[in-house]
Amino acid sequence: MLALQKTRAAAGLDFRAPDKPAPQAGEVLVRVHSAGICGTDLHIAAWTPGYESMESAMPVTLGHEFAGTIVKVGPGIAEEVLDMRVTARPSTTCGRCAACLAGDDDNCSARKGIGIGRNGAFAALVSVPHANCHRVPDGLDLSIAALTEPMTVCAEAVATADVRAGQTVLVIGPGFIGQGIAILARAKGARVVVLGRDDQPRLAALRAAGFADLIDTQDTTLDMALTDYPPFDAIIEAAGVPSLVNASLPFLKKRGIFTVVGIHPRAAEIDLTRLVRMHQQIRGSYRAPPATWDDVLRFLETNQGLMRGLISHSFALADALEGFRLAHTRVASKVMLTIGDAP
Repeated sequence: MLALQKTRAAAGLDFRAPDKPAPQAGEVLVRVHSAGICGTDLHIAAWTPGYESMESAMPVTLGHEFAGTIVKVGPGIAEEVLDMRVTARPSTTCGRCAACLAGDDDNCSARKGIGIGRNGAFAALVSVPHANCHRVPDGLDLSIAALTEPMTVCAEAVATADVRAGQTVLVIGPGFIGQGIAILARAKGARVVVLGRDDQPRLAALRAAGFADLIDTQDTTLDMALTDYPPFDAIIEAAGVPSLVNASLPFLKKRGIFTVVGIHPRAAEIDLTRLVRMHQQIRGSYRAPPATWDDVLRFLETNQGLMRGLISHSFALADALEGFRLAHTRVASKVMLTIGDAP
């Protein structure tokens, strides 16, 4: 079985041939059909700070955005789930720590991420907790279903920003997360402005999706680019560029909400006095609750043509490193790895 793995605490990934996984108690074995390359995967490949905890799991197979079919069950799982098409929440909990025993699994002290702390889906087979699985609707293409995880991140960001109909929302960063946020904010009835820098391929994907307020600051300044817009009801930062936080806050209206979903390599400097006097809020947004997954799956099923347009490149698993290169250079919006055949 071919798998793309992180094998050492340094830049780079390796193809290896690990043993086929066997589902443990409470787990199912999923034959992977499609798996997306995520910004997190890029950070892991480049070995940027913040992923040192992975060392104890190495060699570990990457890949946490995926969809496939259950082909085997572990002890305690009924065989009636065999052949079920699923995607899975990548954050797994231990069920044994004080938080889990108290029903507060969101604060599990031994949480592991599929594709980070345990083997993921850049392989033909992946073993995952059955409790993490969500059934893929019969009419939803598995390659689109593989977008569920990143789209739940987008949905959580839109919810955290309290986006509502009639608002004007600025999305900073036109990568896939920014694109998904823009699509879901528009679906809420908001006017959406998306800002990037030297990002023409990804902005073009949004233009093809029907967005008109698209700004590339390559040939202008942030101030000039946003001067004709009214103060934004909400700003959602998905670029992971610390300097953009303070630079864009002046364009947020009084009592507006600034939501950070990007992962930043260093601290951001903020004018707190202005923040206080404008009565603004800064919120962080990360993973979504389980109920959001089913909502997103329904959205994906209804909007398959729209979402398919955001998959800019598809590769076989053996060619995944080319997909990483395109994603790293921001040519790609979303790279999808086709790993197995649909049932």
